[in-house]
Amino acid sequence: MPIRPAEQIIHKAAWLYYSHGLRQDEVARELNISRASVAMYLRKARDTGIVTISTSTQLFADDVLARELEDALKLDAVWVVPDSTHSSDPTADIPLVAANVFLGLITRGARIGVAWGRTVYTIADQMAHADLQGVTVVQLCGNLGAPYSYRPDECTMEIARRLNAKGLNLYAPLVLSTEELASMLRAEPVIREQLDGIRTCDLALFSIGTVGADSHIVKCGAVDLDELGELHAAGAAGVIAGRVIDRRGTSLDCAYNRRLISADIESLRAIPKRLVVVQEDSKFEPLKAALAGKLCTHLVVGAGMARRLLDFARAGRET
Repeated sequence: MPIRPAEQIIHKAAWLYYSHGLRQDEVARELNISRASVAMYLRKARDTGIVTISTSTQLFADDVLARELEDALKLDAVWVVPDSTHSSDPTADIPLVAANVFLGLITRGARIGVAWGRTVYTIADQMAHADLQGVTVVQLCGNLGAPYSYRPDECTMEIARRLNAKGLNLYAPLVLSTEELASMLRAEPVIREQLDGIRTCDLALFSIGTVGADSHIVKCGAVDLDELGELHAAGAAGVIAGRVIDRRGTSLDCAYNRRLISADIESLRAIPKRLVVVQEDSKFEPLKAALAGKLCTHLVVGAGMARRLLDFARAGRET
């Protein structure tokens, strides 16, 4: 298994000191901690075998990959999850690791924005219970019809329940029938206040959706196959919190997005910590779009996806 969230800073300090050759005071400035803390973390790294003096750096292979991805993609933190050996699904451990990472990023009194989908709900389902009164969990996008699984309100309230936190649902549909109706609803004071408040969140949790026929926005009926074709023609690359983005990670100028009740891209980007979790290999292109738009600061992915991302980043530097 990859490192636990509490050990992330120990690995990061060791990586900067041994691999990048930074002085302890430079590591301290990079991580916004004291020099004494850096010395303590480096001592722990040596004592626990994370590094050895004789070889300068001996981080575990998957954790080396995580540090390399942080450097290549300019992310705050990356967790690489090895393929599961005890499940028919090699990505089965990703939501569990993500749940632990997510808990480690939450501070008391924080506002947390939560999107929706199978990955997010599985994270919620596997999350340990914690008594974090004073935390508020905010729904990032409008809701779907009752028959659909992994609804935004279900994801929000299950995470709030696990944290013993306050849940704040967005009482509006995800997609309206007309652009005019969506504009009017977004202008309603209660909805406007909730949407404006998203940018005040301290942490966001979301995955990245595809824009294929098996996309959540197709399965839930928000987009039919004809409109899906139009989105592809317009340059659709992925979906975040129900919103379609292009390859640059910006909101696609399309009728679907104009009928949407959801956080806008600028509000998402204003949240300081944005944890993106990706299970499926099919989400490589959507994830690239999210990274291009700087919509991710913290990332949890499987080893295969991590290697693809690193190869892509290195190829980009060489061209």
